[in-house]
Amino acid sequence: MVVIRLSRGGSKKRPYFNVVVAESSKKRDGRFIERVGFYNPSAREGSEALRLESERIEYWQSNGAQLSETVNRIVKLNAKGPDGLVAMKKKDEAKALARKNKKAADKATKVEEALSSEEEAAAPKEEAPKEEAPKEEAAAPKEEAPKEADDK
Repeated sequence: MVVIRLSRGGSKKRPYFNVVVAESSKKRDGRFIERVGFYNPSAREGSEALRLESERIEYWQSNGAQLSETVNRIVKLNAKGPDGLVAMKKKDEAKALARKNKKAADKATKVEEALSSEEEAAAPKEEAPKEEAPKEEAAAPKEEAPKEADDK
Protein backbone atom coordinates (compact mmCIF):
# COMPACT_ATOMS: atom_id res chain seq x y z
CA MET A 1 0.00 0.00 0.00
CA VAL A 2 1.23 3.49 -0.85
CA VAL A 3 1.13 6.19 1.84
CA ILE A 4 1.77 9.92 1.86
CA ARG A 5 3.59 10.68 5.11
CA LEU A 6 6.27 12.77 6.75
CA SER A 7 9.94 11.85 6.56
CA ARG A 8 12.06 13.49 9.26
CA GLY A 9 15.23 15.38 8.50
CA GLY A 10 17.17 18.12 10.25
CA SER A 11 19.39 17.96 13.28
CA LYS A 12 18.66 17.06 16.87
CA LYS A 13 15.90 19.25 18.39
CA ARG A 14 15.50 21.02 15.02
CA PRO A 15 13.09 18.91 12.96
CA TYR A 16 12.43 19.38 9.28
CA PHE A 17 9.95 17.16 7.48
CA ASN A 18 9.64 16.15 3.85
CA VAL A 19 6.19 15.10 2.70
CA VAL A 20 6.81 11.95 0.69
CA VAL A 21 4.93 9.26 -1.15
CA ALA A 22 6.30 5.91 0.02
CA GLU A 23 5.50 2.24 0.29
CA SER A 24 4.01 1.61 3.74
CA SER A 25 6.45 -1.25 4.41
CA LYS A 26 9.48 1.06 4.05
CA LYS A 27 11.09 2.83 7.01
CA ARG A 28 9.94 6.32 8.01
CA ASP A 29 13.10 7.99 6.71
CA GLY A 30 13.83 5.30 4.14
CA ARG A 31 13.23 4.90 0.44
CA PHE A 32 10.35 6.87 -1.05
CA ILE A 33 8.68 7.16 -4.44
CA GLU A 34 8.28 10.93 -4.70
CA ARG A 35 8.75 14.04 -2.59
CA VAL A 36 5.61 16.17 -2.75
CA GLY A 37 6.46 18.95 -0.30
CA PHE A 38 8.02 19.95 2.99
CA TYR A 39 7.02 21.14 6.45
CA ASN A 40 9.31 23.10 8.75
CA PRO A 41 7.64 23.40 12.19
CA SER A 42 10.41 25.57 13.60
CA ALA A 43 10.37 28.13 10.78
CA ARG A 44 10.56 31.77 11.82
CA GLU A 45 7.80 34.27 11.11
CA GLY A 46 7.92 35.41 7.52
CA SER A 47 9.83 32.39 6.20
CA GLU A 48 8.12 29.59 4.33
CA ALA A 49 7.13 26.80 6.72
CA LEU A 50 4.99 24.66 4.42
CA ARG A 51 4.93 23.89 0.73
CA LEU A 52 2.84 21.14 -0.84
CA GLU A 53 2.31 20.14 -4.46
CA SER A 54 -1.47 19.75 -4.32
CA GLU A 55 -1.79 18.35 -7.85
CA ARG A 56 0.66 15.51 -7.10
CA ILE A 57 -1.05 14.73 -3.78
CA GLU A 58 -4.44 14.56 -5.54
CA TYR A 59 -2.90 12.34 -8.24
CA TRP A 60 -1.52 9.89 -5.69
CA GLN A 61 -4.79 9.87 -3.75
CA SER A 62 -6.70 9.09 -6.94
CA ASN A 63 -4.33 6.16 -7.46
CA GLY A 64 -5.08 4.76 -3.99
CA ALA A 65 -2.49 6.41 -1.74
CA GLN A 66 -3.59 7.00 1.86
CA LEU A 67 -2.69 10.14 3.83
CA SER A 68 -1.22 9.74 7.29
CA GLU A 69 -3.11 11.54 10.09
CA THR A 70 -0.53 14.31 10.31
CA VAL A 71 -0.28 14.83 6.57
CA ASN A 72 -4.08 14.90 6.35
CA ARG A 73 -4.10 17.67 8.96
CA ILE A 74 -1.36 19.58 7.14
CA VAL A 75 -3.14 19.28 3.77
CA LYS A 76 -6.34 20.70 5.29
CA LEU A 77 -4.37 23.59 6.79
CA ASN A 78 -2.63 24.24 3.48
CA ALA A 79 -6.05 24.56 1.83
CA LYS A 80 -6.90 27.36 4.31
CA GLY A 81 -3.79 29.28 3.33
CA PRO A 82 -1.03 30.74 5.50
CA ASP A 83 -3.52 31.73 8.22
CA GLY A 84 -4.35 28.07 8.78
CA LEU A 85 -0.74 27.21 9.60
CA VAL A 86 -0.43 30.12 12.03
CA ALA A 87 -3.67 29.04 13.71
CA MET A 88 -2.37 25.47 13.99
CA LYS A 89 0.86 26.61 15.64
CA LYS A 90 -1.05 28.75 18.14
CA LYS A 91 -3.37 25.86 18.92
CA ASP A 92 -0.43 23.47 19.39
CA GLU A 93 1.33 25.96 21.69
CA ALA A 94 -1.85 26.37 23.73
CA LYS A 95 -2.18 22.59 24.07
CA ALA A 96 1.45 22.27 25.14
CA LEU A 97 1.03 25.05 27.71
CA ALA A 98 -2.15 23.45 29.06
CA ARG A 99 -0.36 20.09 29.35
CA LYS A 100 2.56 21.75 31.14
CA ASN A 101 0.24 23.57 33.57
CA LYS A 102 -1.71 20.39 34.29
CA LYS A 103 1.50 18.50 34.99
CA ALA A 104 2.69 21.25 37.35
CA ALA A 105 -0.67 21.25 39.15
CA ASP A 106 -0.56 17.44 39.53
CA LYS A 107 2.95 17.66 40.93
CA ALA A 108 1.90 20.39 43.38
CA THR A 109 -1.04 18.31 44.65
CA LYS A 110 1.22 15.29 45.14
CA VAL A 111 3.68 17.42 47.12
CA GLU A 112 0.84 18.80 49.28
CA GLU A 113 -0.48 15.28 49.91
CA ALA A 114 2.99 14.09 50.86
CA LEU A 115 3.46 17.02 53.26
CA SER A 116 0.07 16.47 54.88
CA SER A 117 0.75 12.74 55.31
CA GLU A 118 4.16 13.55 56.84
CA GLU A 119 2.53 16.00 59.24
CA GLU A 120 -0.02 13.37 60.25
CA ALA A 121 2.74 10.84 60.75
CA ALA A 122 4.82 13.34 62.73
CA ALA A 123 1.95 14.32 65.05
CA PRO A 124 1.67 10.89 66.79
CA LYS A 125 5.47 10.74 67.13
CA GLU A 126 5.41 14.04 69.04
CA GLU A 127 2.72 12.69 71.38
CA ALA A 128 4.60 9.44 71.99
CA PRO A 129 7.60 11.10 73.73
CA LYS A 130 5.18 12.97 76.01
CA GLU A 131 3.73 9.65 77.13
CA GLU A 132 7.19 8.19 77.64
CA ALA A 133 8.36 11.18 79.69
CA PRO A 134 6.57 10.10 82.90
CA LYS A 135 8.15 6.66 82.57
CA GLU A 136 11.57 8.28 82.49
CA GLU A 137 10.76 10.34 85.58
CA ALA A 138 9.63 7.21 87.37
CA ALA A 139 12.85 5.50 86.36
CA ALA A 140 15.03 8.41 87.54
CA PRO A 141 14.47 7.96 91.31
CA LYS A 142 15.36 4.29 91.01
CA GLU A 143 18.70 5.25 89.51
CA GLU A 144 19.35 7.78 92.28
CA ALA A 145 18.72 5.29 95.07
CA PRO A 146 21.66 3.04 94.20
CA LYS A 147 23.95 6.06 93.90
CA GLU A 148 23.26 6.96 97.51
CA ALA A 149 24.11 3.44 98.50
CA ASP A 150 27.44 3.72 96.72
CA ASP A 151 28.32 6.89 98.70
CA LYS A 152 28.14 5.10 102.05
